[in-house]
Amino acid sequence: MPELTALEVCRLAPSQVYRALATTPQGLSSDDVRRRTLRYGPNSLQALRGMPLISRFARQFTHFLALLLWVAAGLAFVADALHSGEGMATLGWAILGVILINAIFAFLQEYKAERAVQALRSMLPAQAWVLRDGQQQQIARSELVPGDVLVLEEGEQIPADARLTAAVGMRVDNSSLTGESKPQRRSADPITDGHPLDIANLAFAGTTVLSGHGQGVVFATGLNTEFGKIAHLTTTVQTGLSPLQQEIVKVTHVVAGLSLLMGLIFFTIGVGMGLGFWASTIFGIGIIVANVPEGLLPTVTLALAMGSQRMAARKALIKHLASVETLGCTTVICTDKTGTLTENRMRLDRLYVDDLVVESREGCLFTRNRLITAPESEGWRPLFDAIVHCNNAKRTRHPDGRSRTTGDPTETALLEFAADHGLLHRPPLRRMGEIPFDADRKRMTTLHWSEGRLLAFTKGAPESVLPLCTRQQGSAAPAELTVDCRKKVLAQSQAFAQQAYRVLAVAMREVERGVEQLEADTVEQGLTFLGLVAMMDPPHREVPDAIKKCRRAGVRVMMITGDHPLTALAIAQKIGLAPDSAPTGPSRFVPVIEGAHIDTMNNDQLRRLLTPTTTDELDPIFARMAPRHKMRIVTALKEMREVVAVTGDGVNDAPALKTADIGIAMGVAGTDVAKETASMILLDDNFATIVHAIEEGRAVYTNIRKFVTYVLASNVPEIVPYLGFGLSSMPLALTVPQILAVDLGTDMVPALALAAEPPEDGVMDDPPRPRTERLLSRDVLLRAYGFLGLIEAGIAMGGFFLYLYSQGWSWGAALDWNSPLYKEATTVTFAGIVAAQVANVFACRSDRIAAFRLGWFSNPLILVGVAVELTILLIMTYSPVGHLVLGTASLPAWIFGPLAVGAIGLLLADELQKFVRGRMGARLSLQPGRGT
Repeated sequence: MPELTALEVCRLAPSQVYRALATTPQGLSSDDVRRRTLRYGPNSLQALRGMPLISRFARQFTHFLALLLWVAAGLAFVADALHSGEGMATLGWAILGVILINAIFAFLQEYKAERAVQALRSMLPAQAWVLRDGQQQQIARSELVPGDVLVLEEGEQIPADARLTAAVGMRVDNSSLTGESKPQRRSADPITDGHPLDIANLAFAGTTVLSGHGQGVVFATGLNTEFGKIAHLTTTVQTGLSPLQQEIVKVTHVVAGLSLLMGLIFFTIGVGMGLGFWASTIFGIGIIVANVPEGLLPTVTLALAMGSQRMAARKALIKHLASVETLGCTTVICTDKTGTLTENRMRLDRLYVDDLVVESREGCLFTRNRLITAPESEGWRPLFDAIVHCNNAKRTRHPDGRSRTTGDPTETALLEFAADHGLLHRPPLRRMGEIPFDADRKRMTTLHWSEGRLLAFTKGAPESVLPLCTRQQGSAAPAELTVDCRKKVLAQSQAFAQQAYRVLAVAMREVERGVEQLEADTVEQGLTFLGLVAMMDPPHREVPDAIKKCRRAGVRVMMITGDHPLTALAIAQKIGLAPDSAPTGPSRFVPVIEGAHIDTMNNDQLRRLLTPTTTDELDPIFARMAPRHKMRIVTALKEMREVVAVTGDGVNDAPALKTADIGIAMGVAGTDVAKETASMILLDDNFATIVHAIEEGRAVYTNIRKFVTYVLASNVPEIVPYLGFGLSSMPLALTVPQILAVDLGTDMVPALALAAEPPEDGVMDDPPRPRTERLLSRDVLLRAYGFLGLIEAGIAMGGFFLYLYSQGWSWGAALDWNSPLYKEATTVTFAGIVAAQVANVFACRSDRIAAFRLGWFSNPLILVGVAVELTILLIMTYSPVGHLVLGTASLPAWIFGPLAVGAIGLLLADELQKFVRGRMGARLSLQPGRGT
């Protein structure tokens, strides 16, 4: 059988199609099917394979922070081998436990949100009706082969690409492939040119038959379908590290570099001071291990998980944990129109009847904001009857008790309007016939029997219906439709169209007895004009405010849709992406760019188009976009160093969703392909939810920075005892197991509490953080190591020496490491670090707002974390288990007084520096040329 492309097969007449594809109107024989199955393979996407589960799990052990912990564990085991009995082996095993627990937790979080099976296969219908050996039969869609004759009915998904050989009133929904929300008419007539996806005699895999029925001959299956080509394009896209993952890599590089450098320096110092090679080696390893923040990896993972849970409560399902933070630094949102900005549901919004524009709101009719009563609208009964009866949509009652309307979206909107306004309570008129819609007439007519009369109801394009009308229905009786009246109706129709409405004219007539043939030419004449109906897929109510919030937050919003340019522009005007009126200057001009124009641009021209020249310039509106156009725009934005979020719901969106920094799929109307490819799923298909998620994402990044500061600050009092021990004759004030107890014990719950901090006021008033901004910035390092950490070290070491001197110890005196006094003194150091960290968790809640202003109870988890921290301290200090594991000893109560005073001093010192920095910042903002 010869292989034909879409552009070749569409030019053929139906009779030629069978010959060209080596088949017959009765379908293939069993032998033909067997041979073609061997040649073309199954009609499936089996070549598309995701990452195996074992590989997904393994990658949790190989990212850089995990590798750093592997090194730390290895060094701990080496140190234990060189000098056993100091708890280094315990530290090594504990670090390995952290790596394993974190890997399991991160894997489960991602696996819960992803399906194990390939969703690209499940999207296509499982069964298909075909003609084979002259018999109609149902087969598995995977068994389809080129040359099969498909039988297509209303409501079915099309299982393969086919050339239609018969089509009766057939309309299809191609939005999953093209993004075009308007139903597309199908016919069997040959067509000589056009883009394949726009050719009316072709039906494509993955699309849906909205109305009518037909037959077609399959010419492409599996990966050769348009669906398969897009799916294959998706698999070729390589995804990189998220911004947060890149930052974590940089942080661990810095921490690893500092740790190794300090370890080498103090190994050299130890050898130079005569400690000996092995003692200096242990000393250097201790410095390295003390510098590694073992609790950072699980805390980051848990913080992202908590952020994803908060987002889920706001209708945003996160599939990949790192995507939580990526949202926070998003600079551009490329959004689809249908189903994201709009409700993805046609609704009859306005009527033009009796020279009045009537608005439909919540089951009531208004004109000029005046409620129209039932008696007033009684004269419009013919219009309402036409809306109900000139309609092929169906209302069905489902087992859940709710009524649902199915059929063409336009007719569905008409029937739902009738239901909302109580127009379906009367028995329907008996239908006597139908003159179906066709592309030439642009109208349809139905005939009904009513009380001994034969009535014809007609609806269609105003320019098609109005010339056939001779009269106009008034509130009382029909009157002549004058030239001025026609102009007025057409002007109103154009006004509706400019506001993105889909407009239909509705008319009727009584068919006289004696008409022998009820054909279009005899029935559709001498009509009485009843009115105009204006429908649209309305924007979500929350979208305009969400757009404003994005602008305030410095996030650009670009509409990229497959819809008509005028529709796209009108919706953009309604939601604030384009000005309502004529532009007042060049900065307010909003161009509408079509996909064909993108094809003529080189990469430099496209980047110039995507680069705003002024801060208040509005971005272009992109209409009639194919998948390749959307993907090219996203790629160009990423090359411009933008952090790009892309929304989508169809197969056509999958490549762009995967290319973007974060892909966002629709949970209600989205295809399985889009959901599989995306990093986040909107459970309510609402653009406003993205803005809520960005707010949460910004809070997550801020919170990660807070607990990084908190965790790193405790490293200083952990390192200082080793520095004092190596550089002087000072006793070692802290043991390795006690370092472990801080990093993986007392610090964990307060750090998680910081991760649960709600977004600070004004978080959406600042621009996105630039890519150049580091998680471990100079300010964070100075605050953690040079300010909070030094104060903590002073508290801990002050408590250590205070206790020793109170017990009669003097500088230079020998101190046995197994003596009760030494164990008590190191316990004081441990308690001092914990006490300082209690104050530090309140200080780290904000780097600019005073802890007293935040409120002590605004984050209850902070209080829980402090309680857990102090409980662990008491258990480690006063229980036999703590004495055995950490080498601690019970302490007298009086020593906690000075430690508490030191902790309060830390908090007051931090409050003072926040006050000073705030005053200095306010003074700078008031200087000429600074601030606003």
